[in-house]
Amino acid sequence: MRDTNAPLVLGVTGASGAPYAVRLIRALVDLRVPTFLIISSHGWRLLRLETGIEDEAALRERIPGDWGRVQLADDSDRGAKPASGSARSRGMAICPCSMGTLSAIANGNSRSLIERAADVALKERRRLVLVPRETPLSEIHLRNMLTVTQAGAIVMPAAPGFYANPAGIDDLVDFVVARILDHMDVEHDLGPRWQGE
Repeated sequence: MRDTNAPLVLGVTGASGAPYAVRLIRALVDLRVPTFLIISSHGWRLLRLETGIEDEAALRERIPGDWGRVQLADDSDRGAKPASGSARSRGMAICPCSMGTLSAIANGNSRSLIERAADVALKERRRLVLVPRETPLSEIHLRNMLTVTQAGAIVMPAAPGFYANPAGIDDLVDFVVARILDHMDVEHDLGPRWQGE
C-alpha cells in the first residue's frame, strides 16, 4: 500500500487531451490531495490551444479552490523534489502523456523533470500511470507501451466507457479521470461505478 499522505506527482505533456488534465487537477484540488504539478512547455501550449488557459494564474482562476496542497514545479528543474527517489511520493500520473514522453520513459532518456520523475517512479517501484491519447497506434508506440508496462507502469489510454449512459463530454472526461484516481488510490465520487446487470 502506498503512502497516501505523500504527494502525488502529476505531469501534463503535449498530447491532445487538455480537458482530462484540467479535470484531474480540479479533482486533486477539490479533494485536497498533496500534489506536485509539472506542466511541460508543450503541455502549456496544449492548455492554451484546447482550453484557453495561458498560464498558472489562468489555471488557478479556472480551477478555484484551496491550492495550498499543490506545488507547481518547473519541467526544466531536474533538481526539484520529484527528481529524487529519496523524496516521498505516492506515485505519478502523466495525463495526457505524449508519445514522445512515453518513448523517453521506455528508453530511460529523462531529459526533463516529468521524464525524470517517471524514471524515479519506476526505479522506486512506485505507481506510474501513463494516459496516452493517440490513435491509431504505430508498432513503435505499441512496443514502447509494452516496454513501460513490463517495467511496472500502467498504460491507461484515454478511452472512456459508455455503459453509464454519459450525458455529455464532461461525463466522458470524468470516466477517464475517475479511473486515474482509482489507480492512484484517491477516494472520489466522480460518477457511478458498474453495479452489474
